[in-house]
Amino acid sequence: MPAIIYLISQSKLLYLNSRPLLLGGALSALMLSTGCSPTKADNQPATQANNEEQDINLLNVSYDVSRDFYKEYNALFKDAHQKQYSDSKVKINQSHGGSSKQALSIANGLQADVATLNQESDMNLLVEKGLVASDWQQTLPDNAIPYTSTMVLLVRAGNPKNIQDWQDLARTDVKIVMPNPKTSGTARYAFLGAYGYGLHQFGETTKAATQTDGFIKKLLANVVTYDNGARAATTSFTQRGLGDVLITTENEAHLVAQKHAKGQVDLIYPSYSIAVNNPVAVVTAVTDKKGSTKAASTYLKGLWSKPAQELIAQMYLRPSDKTILAAHQNTLPVIDTFEPTAVFGSWNNIMDDFFVDGGRFDQLAQVQPK
Repeated sequence: MPAIIYLISQSKLLYLNSRPLLLGGALSALMLSTGCSPTKADNQPATQANNEEQDINLLNVSYDVSRDFYKEYNALFKDAHQKQYSDSKVKINQSHGGSSKQALSIANGLQADVATLNQESDMNLLVEKGLVASDWQQTLPDNAIPYTSTMVLLVRAGNPKNIQDWQDLARTDVKIVMPNPKTSGTARYAFLGAYGYGLHQFGETTKAATQTDGFIKKLLANVVTYDNGARAATTSFTQRGLGDVLITTENEAHLVAQKHAKGQVDLIYPSYSIAVNNPVAVVTAVTDKKGSTKAASTYLKGLWSKPAQELIAQMYLRPSDKTILAAHQNTLPVIDTFEPTAVFGSWNNIMDDFFVDGGRFDQLAQVQPK
C-alpha cells in the first residue's frame, strides 16, 4: 500500500456542536438501564437516594493525547446526567500525561475513579497493585477497548524532505521528534511501529532482526528530543520548531493539523503501522471506598453508546463500532496494521525485551532519554 499524504479539512470538526443532545439522550438511557444512582453505596436502597447522593465527582486519569476527546465527552456526560437528575451536581476532573507516568501516579496514590490509558501493560500494573479488578477486560465490551488508533507521521507543510514511509526516518538528513519510551505509551508504539515495519520489510527471519536493529539504530540516531509525553512532543514540533517529522498517533496528528498548527503540517500514513489499543477500567480500590463505583462504571459504559462512538470517530479515533468506523473512511482510511502482541508476544514480554533498563531500546538508542 502506498504512503498517503493526507491534508486535513475543517468540515468534520464543525459537526461537534450538534452532538450534546444525541449523546445526552443515549447516556441518560444508559444510566436508567443500569439503575445508576451514581454515588450511593451498592447496598443502599434506591428509595433513600437524594440529590446529594446523585451528585457525581469523578477523576479520569488518562494519557496525553486523549484530553481533547474527554473534554468533549465529559461535557456530554454531565449534560446527560443532569437531564436525569435536574438538581444534581456533576464534576469530571481530568489528569493527562504519559500513559505509564499516569499509571505510576495511580499506583502511588492518585485517587483516580477511572483509568483510560493507551497500553495494556499500564493497566496490568494497576491490577498487580490491587487497584483495578483482575477481570477488568470482561466488565466492558470489546475487552474494555472503546476505540483504537495507529501511529502516523506528521511532516512540515509540503513535505519538503519527501518523507513517505518509516524507512525515510533512517536517512541522515531527517530529524525526528517523539516522546520518551520510558514514560510514554505513545512512544513505545512509535518504536514498535518502526520495528514491526522493519521486520515486515526484511522478512521476519533471524537475519531480519539484525537488519531491523540496524535500521532502528539509524532512526533513533535522528531523534532530536525525547519528550515526557505525546502532547509535549507535539509542542516541540509545532511551537519550538524542532525536527522534520513528528511520530504520533493518528488522532493527535489530525487535531494538530486541524487546530494547533493548521496549514503548517501534512499527515502521512506509513504503508504498514501498528494498532494502538486504548483500554479503560474502573479503579475499584478507589471507587469502592468513595461509593462512586456505579457512577464510574456508567461513565465508561457510555463510551460504547452510538453517539459516543460517533464522537470518537469525529475526534479522529477509531471507534469499536465497525459501521461507524466505515462511515468515516474519508478521515480514518483503511490501513495495513499489525497487533503488537501478535509480533512481539505479550505486553509483559514486550516490556522486558524492549523497555526495561538495558533492554533493546536502550541498546539501540545512541543518546539515552533522561
